Amino acid sequence: MSDELVFTIEDGIATIRLNRPERLNAFTPSMLDAWADAIEAAKRDERVRAVVLTGTGRGFCSGGDVRAMGERHQGGETAFQRKTAVHERIHRIPRLLEDFDKPYIVAINGIATGAGLDMALMGDIRFVAASARMAETYIKVGLIAGDGGTWFLPRLVGVPKALELLWTGEFIDAAEAERIGLVNKAVPDAELMDHTYGFARKLAAQPVLTLRLMKRAVYAGLRMDLRGALDMVSSHLGVISTTNDHREAVAAFNEKRPAKYTDS
Repeated sequence: MSDELVFTIEDGIATIRLNRPERLNAFTPSMLDAWADAIEAAKRDERVRAVVLTGTGRGFCSGGDVRAMGERHQGGETAFQRKTAVHERIHRIPRLLEDFDKPYIVAINGIATGAGLDMALMGDIRFVAASARMAETYIKVGLIAGDGGTWFLPRLVGVPKALELLWTGEFIDAAEAERIGLVNKAVPDAELMDHTYGFARKLAAQPVLTLRLMKRAVYAGLRMDLRGALDMVSSHLGVISTTNDHREAVAAFNEKRPAKYTDS
C-alpha cells in the first residue's frame, strides 16, 4: 500500500490511518487506491471484526487537494475525464462501504473539510476530538458536494441543517457536531483514540454474525417499508437462532457469566 495510508490489524480491529499530515491528510489518487484496497482487505479477512478510520497529525482529512485542482485546470482536464476519475477512485470507497457489514468507526482527530468530512459521514459511528472543526467547504471552491455529502448529511442531521452547512460552508465545532447528531460523541483530544478503540473492542467481543446481520438489517431497512423490514428480520432471526453463539449467549445470560463465542 501507499505510504500515504497505514493499514494495520491488531486484536481483531483493523486501523486505516490517513498519513499525509503535512497536507492535513488531503487525499491523492494513490491514497484513495490504498484506502479502497484496505477496505477490501478488511472485508475479506475473517480476523477483522471492526475497523477504525482516523488521521495522522492535527487533521482528519481536508478532502481533495486544492493545489492539485489548480494543476488539473492548467492541464486541461475535461469534464468527462474528471467525472471518470471521481467515479473510479473517490466513489469507489462509498460503494465498497455500502457492502461492508462489519462495524466501521471513524475517529475524527482534527479538521475535516469537504470530501474529508463526507468520508467521515460514511462511518457507522463517529467520535470526534473536542478541538476538531468540520465544514462542507465545497461551496468555497465553487463545487457541489461530490463525495456523498448530499446523500449522507441530510440523513444524519435533517434536510434544513444539511442545506445550511452545504450552502454556507461554515465550520462547526465538536460540541455542535454532537448536538446536531453529526457525530455520536465529542471527547477530550487526549482520550479520543482510547475511547474509540475501547468501543471497537466492545463490538469485536460480540457474536460476529449477529453484529453483521444487525448492521445489514438497519441499512436495508432504511430502503424498505415496515412489512418488508419485518419479513427480512424474521428471516435473519431464523438463521441466528440456530447458531452456537446464540445458544452460548443464552446459556451465559442464565448462568450469569461472560459468553465465549466461537463464530459458529
